[in-house]
Amino acid sequence: MAALGWLTPRRRPSTARSVLAGEAAAEAARKSTLPDDQSPGTEQEAAAKAEAGEAPFPVVGDDRAAAFFDLDNTVMQGAAIFHFGRGLYKRKFFQRRELTRFAWQQAWFRLAGVEDPEHMQDARDSALSIVKGHRVSELMSIGEEIYDEYMADRIWPGTRALAQAHLDAGQRVWLVTAAPVETATIIARRLGLTGALGTVAESVGGVYTGRLVGEPLHGPAKAEAVRALAAAEGLDLDRCAAYSDSHNDIPMLSLVGHPYAINPDAKLRKHARALDWRLRDYRTGRKAAKVGIPAAAGVGAIAGGTAAAVALHRRRR
Repeated sequence: MAALGWLTPRRRPSTARSVLAGEAAAEAARKSTLPDDQSPGTEQEAAAKAEAGEAPFPVVGDDRAAAFFDLDNTVMQGAAIFHFGRGLYKRKFFQRRELTRFAWQQAWFRLAGVEDPEHMQDARDSALSIVKGHRVSELMSIGEEIYDEYMADRIWPGTRALAQAHLDAGQRVWLVTAAPVETATIIARRLGLTGALGTVAESVGGVYTGRLVGEPLHGPAKAEAVRALAAAEGLDLDRCAAYSDSHNDIPMLSLVGHPYAINPDAKLRKHARALDWRLRDYRTGRKAAKVGIPAAAGVGAIAGGTAAAVALHRRRR
């Protein structure tokens, strides 16, 4: 499918579109925020950390602190939008050639270990045109099924534990992702998180129009979304934490007082070390994590595409 012209409009500066996307994401996140029924941590736990020489973070009972987690390759292996595409294919939303494209993009994502803006935008173009004309409620219902089928087993346990530590301390935790806000909200709810900031697709009367509000929630737009949500929720960003694997999220990570590089790409790792940010890598091995064949590889054309990606990756090394 050709890229849709409205996705990269020229009339409005990119910074303005980032702000619009961020504000739309923050508004959607507040509307879908889950009830805060997590049990707070205890003062005894904080004291135990202090005795062990660890900084008491997250701070128990600090209701002006929160945590913001990138989704793709930070909380979950691979990209949510690709897994979503596979689920839609299974339900005959599109044809085999589009599935091949989704699988190729997923293979590239895992091989490179970073978000490629061109591939990510191409995937969003495909997804938006596919869901155009469908009801939001229909995609939400299907999204629940797709989570169980393709996403639940791809959550990084280490990152999940970090999110739980914030919840146990009585803090709110949001996903921040370029994935559709509806998909992100489903994942957040399944993980017991507070809610999600995601790309907002326009809908009229509960039906998708095939257009976005602003731009994809990527790079600077994520920072704008976090800033807008923090202002609306009365959060102190200096007391908040953010987690990501990608250098594209440096604007978001730089907003908070406690930035973490999780499964970082090379650029983020270098940046994090220079600024003495904390790093966590939950991959069993960097090379092993990169060379992975998508579960959709049963489609014949995908195997050849994956092999080509491996060969290209090796030539670039």
